[in-house]
Amino acid sequence: MGHHHNHDHSKDMPSNRLGWAFLLNFVFTIIEFIGGFLTNSTAILADAVHDLGDSLSLGLAWILNKLGKKQANQHFTYGYKRLNLAGAFINAVVLIAGSAWVLVEAIPRLWNPQMPVADGMIALAVVGITVNGFAAYKLSEGKTLNERVINWHLLEDVFGWVAVLIVGIVLLFVDWPILDPILSIGFTLFILVNVLRNLWATLKLFIQATPDKKTYRQVADALLELPHVADLHHLHFWSLDGEEHVLTVHLVLTENLDIETRSDLKQRIDNVLAPYALSHTTVELENPDEACRDN
Repeated sequence: MGHHHNHDHSKDMPSNRLGWAFLLNFVFTIIEFIGGFLTNSTAILADAVHDLGDSLSLGLAWILNKLGKKQANQHFTYGYKRLNLAGAFINAVVLIAGSAWVLVEAIPRLWNPQMPVADGMIALAVVGITVNGFAAYKLSEGKTLNERVINWHLLEDVFGWVAVLIVGIVLLFVDWPILDPILSIGFTLFILVNVLRNLWATLKLFIQATPDKKTYRQVADALLELPHVADLHHLHFWSLDGEEHVLTVHLVLTENLDIETRSDLKQRIDNVLAPYALSHTTVELENPDEACRDN
């Protein structure tokens, strides 16, 4: 039986970059909610909800970065990576609730638009572009997948504030208050589409669905092509957190192998699985006349 662990510590996100990005986003999110009420702008409130989601993501990533460094134990035998799914689920629920609240506020204004304070919108937009731009710049120095994903979210915020800035400037010159609810509804629908897609992906990981069916088939085909392998079963391919994957499989041998041939086969198995960068792999070698104990 072979058991392999491949812990890639390069995936740990540096706490100083996450800490700065979280602090900036969280403080500015509070300012946004206050500013949204003071300027009577549903567009700013919608962006505040978006920033709240980013703040939650950054805060959870910051905490999980610290937890992720703890070693696996008898309670969490794979370590703490899977807690990231719980964080993603909480984040999605908060964003869905916030988006629903923004829509309840914004949709009635389509029929009864209220003029927001354009000067306040412009001032908040300039601060928003600065804060989110700086946070994105700090995270752009990171090399990990999570840092790049969060960085894209922050860049989306920058573009969102550019849109608020443009609307604010337009409202200085023309009396089109309906632009504010239209912008807020557009923001909110964009958020909801992304949140629901991520929520579905998170739920699939919760129920241990295969992260990629194509990879599943490729692994199965590659293992069956190995010498001395007659068949395979109990091939399970699932993910800890969407990034680190786990694979277990039983390989039925064509014959009873001597020690040297078995060692050579195990090395070939390692070579076949290496391109997939799996975090944990467990491979059971079964002799042709051996009954599978998992049946």
